[in-house]
Amino acid sequence: MMERITEFAQLVYQHLHRGRRLLATTMVALLALALAWHVIFGTNGMMAYQHKRAQYRQLQQQIGDLQKQNQELEQDVEKLRSDPQTIERQAREQLRYARPGEVIYTLPAAKPAKLPAGESAPKR
Repeated sequence: MMERITEFAQLVYQHLHRGRRLLATTMVALLALALAWHVIFGTNGMMAYQHKRAQYRQLQQQIGDLQKQNQELEQDVEKLRSDPQTIERQAREQLRYARPGEVIYTLPAAKPAKLPAGESAPKR
C-alpha cells in the first residue's frame, strides 16, 4: 500500500512539474512576444525610428534648399550694393523708372473672361 501511495505521489509530482514547465515556457514566450512588439511598434521602436529618420532626411533637404536660397539672396544683395546695371534694372522693373525721353507703357493685368451661364470653358 505504501508503494501505491509513493507511486501516486510521484505521478502527481511529475504532472505538477510538467504543468509548471509548460506554464513557465508559455510565460517566457508571451514575454518575448511583448518585448518584440515593443521593440518594433513601441514609442521608441523601429517604426518610430524609421519615421524620425525620414523626417530627418526631409529636414536636411529643406536646410540645403534654404542655404542655397540664402546664398542666392546674398549674391543679389551684393550686386545691388556694387553693380550699377543691377541697380538700374531693379529700379526700371520694380519702380518703373525711365531714362529721360523714354516712355513706359503699363498694361492692366489680364482678367479671366466670364462665360455666359451654362457654357463651359473650351476643352484643350
